[in-house]
Amino acid sequence: MLIVHHLENSRSQRVLWLLEELGVPYEVKRYERDKKTNLAPAALMKVHPLGKSPVVEDNGEIFAETGAIMEYIVEAYGAGRLAPPRGTKEYNRYRYWMYAAEGSYMPPLVFSLFLSRMDEAPMPFFAKPIAKKLTNALREAYLNHTTKALFDYVESELGKRPFLAGDELTAADIIMSFPLEAAQTRVEAAKNRKNIPAFVKKLHARPAYARALEKGGPYAYA
Repeated sequence: MLIVHHLENSRSQRVLWLLEELGVPYEVKRYERDKKTNLAPAALMKVHPLGKSPVVEDNGEIFAETGAIMEYIVEAYGAGRLAPPRGTKEYNRYRYWMYAAEGSYMPPLVFSLFLSRMDEAPMPFFAKPIAKKLTNALREAYLNHTTKALFDYVESELGKRPFLAGDELTAADIIMSFPLEAAQTRVEAAKNRKNIPAFVKKLHARPAYARALEKGGPYAYA
């Protein structure tokens, strides 16, 4: 049976959801984050050298990286579901969002998280203004205009069709769910939108999404 090594409040929630949409039997092995560092436990390194989640075991093979995992599952178990036919415009959009989720949208979200932690980190009182000036400069020089362009684009695309690739849900919507969920509370450029929150609400209403939450446990972005 396929095994998902699932870390709480992580990108691996999407793998559980994908499997629920496809009706693929699987086993979940849950891991909790370190209460102080919020990092994955060392036990995950016994599964994969990088010690990150998601990691999936299937037929004796180990698969890492969310996009690669989801692509493997769709190809191995999808039977034509959750991916448009190759050679179509829908497939081209699907492929773009499958790569954009982790390649374009997640890096600035992680950067934003680190800057917020720098703002809140304990330090001598005289260092606080210097740190604040530094984080604000980084936001102004890179983060603000980058995230605005990214979320302007996805907002526009979500206004053109029911799902990112076309008229039906695909794995591209599932992989994009995490950056869209996280950005609504973490990134200023994603707030006060119309299409993004409506899209996330539509995804959350899917029965398979709810089943994945039951399997994966508490999830801060649900």
